[in-house]
Amino acid sequence: MKIKMFQVDAFTSELFSGNPAAICLLDEWLPDELMLSIAAENNLSETAFLNLSTDPIGIRWFSPKREVDLCGHATLASARVLFDQSKSKDSEEIVFESKRGLLKAEKDGEIILLDFPSDKPELSDLSFSESLFSYRPETVIKGTDDYLFIFDQEEKIKSINANYEEIRKLDSRGAIVSSVDSQGDIVSRCFYPKYGINEDPVTGSAHTLIIPYWSSVLGRTTIKARQLSERGGELFCEVLNDRIKIGGYTSIFFSGEIDI
Repeated sequence: MKIKMFQVDAFTSELFSGNPAAICLLDEWLPDELMLSIAAENNLSETAFLNLSTDPIGIRWFSPKREVDLCGHATLASARVLFDQSKSKDSEEIVFESKRGLLKAEKDGEIILLDFPSDKPELSDLSFSESLFSYRPETVIKGTDDYLFIFDQEEKIKSINANYEEIRKLDSRGAIVSSVDSQGDIVSRCFYPKYGINEDPVTGSAHTLIIPYWSSVLGRTTIKARQLSERGGELFCEVLNDRIKIGGYTSIFFSGEIDI
């Protein structure tokens, strides 16, 4: 069985930066075990599988270790592939059906905008955070998937040494650290050792928690964000009631087929 596959660098306009995702185009769902094996073989933070026989298009995401319920960068990458390569080539909007409900993608020039559900930040206890990082956070926020740790300086975000073993023990997908930078924009880093990803290059889904929190603190709905991983990435975000628009550039690295 041959499967068409693409690799796309998401949240960047330049190759070899942003977050790489693999995209597999399917006529029907594969067995879960096979999709997980393909994701493990790709060894990227996420592989997205798209079921083109359904309307809306079915989308599922797998890390090298397990399936995830929501993924931003691989959805952005999927939209780029469909806009460029598939039946949605002439469309200005793509609708995906996911485990988190309907997700939409639309083009705005060279940027693709994702329409995702907004998370609901809740204040959490600071006491358990002592052993996670090299600095003590100012605030801890709990979201649906992640903990968000707020720091008072961008330099702390850059220089943090994350304790992956302790982060693995959290009752969450992972840990996000974030602060405001000198320009008033938002910076972050994201850690997901439980999913086989010690540090994720750029995490679109994390911004469904990051952006609502900072929007309430800063008093504005439009926010530019950067993820300060080694590869780095840039996101253009907007709060719209209970939804978040998360925009970014993409760059296709390769297209081809895998033979299973």
